Amino acid sequence: MTVTTRRFLIASTLALAAVTASPAAGLAQPITPRVSEAEVIAATEAWGKGLVSISVAYDGNEANFEKAKAVASDFIDKAYGYQLGPVLFKPTLTRQPQTFRTTKTGAMAYFVGHDKAYPYDDGFALLPWRSVSYKPVGIQINGAVASTMGRLELRDADGNPTVVDKTWVFKKDERGALRIIVHHSSLPFVGY
Repeated sequence: MTVTTRRFLIASTLALAAVTASPAAGLAQPITPRVSEAEVIAATEAWGKGLVSISVAYDGNEANFEKAKAVASDFIDKAYGYQLGPVLFKPTLTRQPQTFRTTKTGAMAYFVGHDKAYPYDDGFALLPWRSVSYKPVGIQINGAVASTMGRLELRDADGNPTVVDKTWVFKKDERGALRIIVHHSSLPFVGY
């Protein structure tokens, strides 16, 4: 076999390997790691810590708003999957016609307010939250996607509790980070 023939065979083999490994070829797809229950619990805990970090940055002082806004932006980028597409986010305290928030701008308005396009948002994360705990009633895992539903308890600086019912759906992004793609929150029903 000549050197030219060997080079041709090597080049052909490498080209064939590249085509068969290409997702566009439909033959070999990248393997997305399965979500674990521990990752879901860690993501819910990180969400609580992120909310508290916004509140602590603000500390009830309007002079700290820009700092709190920067913390909120970072929190949303780390926790939510807006880079994956619209996030189905229904926060606890929103009003028609802006009940649902499918964009980061809408989420920012909910968490920190100060957006004329969302006049009813006062900034939920600017309240004096100091701790968050989540008790899931269940976690369902389907490959790279996981759902959980349960009770979230927030405590303010005076230790007063606020309880909300929470549903989250998480999806792993291309780097393996768990991102919120569905977030529904409501106050528990107290009767008529």
